[in-house]
Amino acid sequence: MPVKNKVQLITYPDSLGGTLKSLDQALASCFPGLFEGGIHILPPFPSSGDRGFAPLTYLEIDPAFGSWDDIRRLGAQYDILLDLMINHVSARSPFFADFLAKGRASEWADLFITLDKLWEDGNPVQRDIDKMFLRRPRPYSTYRVGSPAVDEKVWTTFGKQDPSEQVDLDWRAPQFRRLIVDFLESFARHGVQIVRLDAVGYLVKKPGTSCFFVEPEILEFMRWIDGMAAPMGITLLPEVHARRAVQDRLSQQGYWTYDFILPYAILEALVIRSPLRLRPYLLSRSARQFTMLDCHDGIPVKPDMDGLYAPEDVRRLVRTCLDRGGNLSLVVSPEHKDPDGFDVHQIRGTYYSLLGCDDDAYIAARAIQFFVPGVPQVYYVGLLAGQNDEEAVSRSGDGREINRHNFSMEEISAAANKDVVRRLDRLIRLRNRHPAFDGEFRVLDSDDSRLRLAWSKGGEDCVLDVDFVSMHSGVECVDAHGHVEHVIL
Repeated sequence: MPVKNKVQLITYPDSLGGTLKSLDQALASCFPGLFEGGIHILPPFPSSGDRGFAPLTYLEIDPAFGSWDDIRRLGAQYDILLDLMINHVSARSPFFADFLAKGRASEWADLFITLDKLWEDGNPVQRDIDKMFLRRPRPYSTYRVGSPAVDEKVWTTFGKQDPSEQVDLDWRAPQFRRLIVDFLESFARHGVQIVRLDAVGYLVKKPGTSCFFVEPEILEFMRWIDGMAAPMGITLLPEVHARRAVQDRLSQQGYWTYDFILPYAILEALVIRSPLRLRPYLLSRSARQFTMLDCHDGIPVKPDMDGLYAPEDVRRLVRTCLDRGGNLSLVVSPEHKDPDGFDVHQIRGTYYSLLGCDDDAYIAARAIQFFVPGVPQVYYVGLLAGQNDEEAVSRSGDGREINRHNFSMEEISAAANKDVVRRLDRLIRLRNRHPAFDGEFRVLDSDDSRLRLAWSKGGEDCVLDVDFVSMHSGVECVDAHGHVEHVIL
């Protein structure tokens, strides 16, 4: 089934009212028919941590959220996108539990990456680790395994605890291939149309490399899994944070990718009130991308923006975001920081807050996103123009919680009546329904303080005009009979 050229929602299963049923009710009552592109439901599976990204299995839905019946009910109205954390599984999964109990005698032992798979004697080599794009101080954890118990070092890319709650999987193991097919078949049975391959760039481990998007092995894997998914009617969306050239190579292979440059580029343009650095990017980017401004993590900086913006300009934007209440995630590996030590991986905060809670700037940001070619996604906090949840950060100690507020049904209803949210609702409906968006895209000539983006098809035209000084945005629609409609956003 082809991906729809319509706006999608991104949400946790419990962030809009607490359950999958309440998600359905909230959309039906406050945003009926709004998300014609579908819903990306962040991991609803049983999990031991990381807000669902440490899954025990993909064959069940966590009962706290609902059941597969709820997914199918939503799927009757919306295309459903679910995550497959292709790189890792929970340390409390039945597969790793069996390995902990039986050691190398476990039928699942080969599913995991013991360090002797990378270094013959099982001892990590520091010069190899120094080259890796690390997400924690070291890429492995030590577990007590077997009976009698012995220490075993196992690869763990992610995780705040030690030993980690998220254990990496060996993509070459037969057990891995069998599990992935089982999971995809389960998704297909329950009507899932799109599967995001979360953290796929970290899947291949190879000493002497960054252990991130290692070619040609990662492309070999992509061909294999796409060959499994496509006959099931599932479209794959690889999630890869990397320099633009990596995304371009994936796109050239025919895969959908994420435009992780756009969130920063639009934010910076609106903060400095100039589209001069944004405009050239819009002229050169691939159209086969999913676009977003905000998400459950943060606005990408390194490595996504490397080489695209002057370092002093990036630092200036980071300082502005910190002044507006944001916080940062940082690059761990010295090898992958800038020579002067700049190490910002992502800027965390709600997009609305990072724009200074300026309604006009926020609507301008969304209008640009929706007019850029690709499949637009709107994160649930962004849908409700939510502000930074600093209390959640203090309570949890996790900076990502700044943009992960769980809304009650009363909060959803109140937010839906805010002027900025009603404006966003109208903009989404325009993007979904105007026929020009299935046609030809152009960046029109304009003066240095404006951005004009146009779509045309069969005599239907839709032109966005954003004034970066006043922050006012408008759309001019011309139908096939020459009738002109001006829409003030």
